[in-house]
Amino acid sequence: MSAPKRPEALSRAPWTTASTRHVYENRWITLREDIAILPDGRSTIYGVVTCAPAVGILPFLDPETIILVGQYRYVARDFYWEMPTGGRDEGETLEETAQRELAEEAGYEAGRLTKLCEFHTSKSILDEVAHLYLAEDLRPAPRPGDHTEFIEIRAFPFDEVLDMVERGNIVDSMTVIAVLHAARRRGR
Repeated sequence: MSAPKRPEALSRAPWTTASTRHVYENRWITLREDIAILPDGRSTIYGVVTCAPAVGILPFLDPETIILVGQYRYVARDFYWEMPTGGRDEGETLEETAQRELAEEAGYEAGRLTKLCEFHTSKSILDEVAHLYLAEDLRPAPRPGDHTEFIEIRAFPFDEVLDMVERGNIVDSMTVIAVLHAARRRGR
């Protein structure tokens, strides 16, 4: 008789999908329910929300000033300052999405986009990867925004935004990560 496998021995073993049931879809998300087979042979139900890739843009007006957008967020039930963000439309490159969202939400176009990083916004139930950029050499380029967005635009000193992140006044994960990456690049 062989000894049972310890949990850590199975930690890298992939799960498999026995079945998938489509539950819901709109233009922003898809929800499915899977039956997943675990590494030890048992099965479990697993809900998965899928979104288009997300893009976040940290726009620098000058080396010490950034633009943030503020808006009421329905799910979180409050007003928040954050960087322009949005989902990639079918057929767009990530850079095209970044430029579109920057123009729609902040009224600018970037002369230079620098990729900061990409990350999983929630690796447990949400299938979404966020791509973060610094935007520099800004020039005015306003575009009509999404009909569901009511946005306030404001310039902030970068150090003030870094303080807002550190104090927990900015809680949007994409903005927090981008600001901390920008601060690291600046030696702060």
